Amino acid sequence: MITRRTLLATAAALPLRSATQPVPSERQLRWHELETTAFLHFTINTFTDKEWGYGDEDPNLFQPAKFDADAIVAPLADAGMKGVILTCKHHDGFCLWPTKTTEHRIRKGDIVRDISAAARRKGLLFGVYLSPWDRNAASYGTPKYVDMYRAQLTELLTQYGPIFEVWHDGANGGDGFYGGAREKRTIDKRTYYDWPNTWALIRKLQPGAVIFSDVGPDIRWVGNERGIAGDPCWATYDPVGADGGPASPGDVREKESPAGHRNGTHWLPAECDVSIRPGWFWHERENARVKTPAQLIDLYYKSVGRGANLLLNVPPNRDGLLSPEDIASLKAFGQWRRKTFGKPVAPGQPFNVIRLKEDIRQGQRIDKAVVEAFNNGEWKELAQTTGVGPRKLIKLEKPATAERLRVQAAAPAEVATFLDEGV
Repeated sequence: MITRRTLLATAAALPLRSATQPVPSERQLRWHELETTAFLHFTINTFTDKEWGYGDEDPNLFQPAKFDADAIVAPLADAGMKGVILTCKHHDGFCLWPTKTTEHRIRKGDIVRDISAAARRKGLLFGVYLSPWDRNAASYGTPKYVDMYRAQLTELLTQYGPIFEVWHDGANGGDGFYGGAREKRTIDKRTYYDWPNTWALIRKLQPGAVIFSDVGPDIRWVGNERGIAGDPCWATYDPVGADGGPASPGDVREKESPAGHRNGTHWLPAECDVSIRPGWFWHERENARVKTPAQLIDLYYKSVGRGANLLLNVPPNRDGLLSPEDIASLKAFGQWRRKTFGKPVAPGQPFNVIRLKEDIRQGQRIDKAVVEAFNNGEWKELAQTTGVGPRKLIKLEKPATAERLRVQAAAPAEVATFLDEGV
C-alpha cells in the first residue's frame, strides 16, 4: 500500500531464505503488525508515590474513586495503540484482581477484568505484566513461591479472555517485606523460576500469546527504557548472560540488545518500552513533564521506524483516570499518525517519509537498501538505509516528488531490485 507521504516497498523478488535462517512464528508475525501498544502502570504505588513498593502497603490505600476503564482505554485507541498491557502485579506483590493466592490484593472490584473488557470494546488486544519478584510474599525464595507465581499466571491466563502478550520484568530479588521478615533475599535468576516450564504453562494456556523478557523467548527487551532501538535493529538475536554464560530474564548483555545480531540464530525482535512521564507510575509532581507530541513522534521513528515495536506507558492517576496532560499529548500524536500515514499519495504529490518492508516470513534478508527516484528521464538516489526487516521508516531532509520509485536491495551474496513502481 502506498500512503500519503509514505511509499511501501516489499521484497517479494528477493531469493528465498536459506534453510538455516530464522523466521518468525505465527504469533510473532501477528505481534509485528501491531507496531504500537500501551502500558498501564497502575497499582498501590500510585497511592504511595513510589516507583517500587516495599510489599508492606495497606491494601486499603488503593482507592481510585473515579476509576473508569473505558475512559482510560479510549485515548489509547485514539492514539493508534493496538493493544494494552496492565501491570497486574508489580514488585510489591499487590494484585489488581481478586486472586486466591494472596491477601495482598485489591479489596473491591477487579481492575484486570475491567481493563480487559474495555480493551475488547475498543478493539484493542489485552496483555498482562506479572512481576516475577514479589516483595510481599513470605514464600519468595522458596519453591513454594514458584508454585504461587504459576497459580497467578494461571488465573490471569484463564479468566480474562485472549491474551496477546505476557510480560516478565528482569528485577529479581533484593530487600523486601516478605511476610514480615523484612530482609534481603537473593535467588539464582537463571534457575529459580524454572523458566522453561513456566513458559510451557503460558504456551498451554494461551498459545497465541507472545512472551516478553530480556531474552524472549518471543520478544526481547531493547536494552534501555528510553524507547529507542538500534539503527539497524536486527530481528535476529542470540542472548548471552552478563558473564558470558547462558542468559535469563534479568541477566543479559543489555548493550547488545538494541541492535541485535545480524547473523543471530533466533528470531527475537525488540520491544521498546518507555513512559510518557519520567516515572513509570503516576506522580503529581511530573504533570508538567509529560512527553510532548514531538517527543512521541521522535520515539515512533526511533522504535517503530527501525523495525521494533513501541510500548508506551501511560499511567493512570489516583482518580483511576488518565491525566489531562497525558491525554492531550496522546491526542496530538494520534492526529499526526493519521495525517502522515492515512491517505493515498496522489501522483506528483510531495512526500517526506519512505516506508520500506520486506516479507519477513522468509526471514530478514536485506542488508542495505537504496531508494531511487525517477524524474525527467533519469534515476537519482533519494535515500539509503541499513537493514529493513518488518519495517523501516526513512525521513527525508526535505519533501520530494517522483514519477516512479525503485529500491535496490542488497542481501548477502546477491543484489535484487524489488520495486519499480509509479507513485
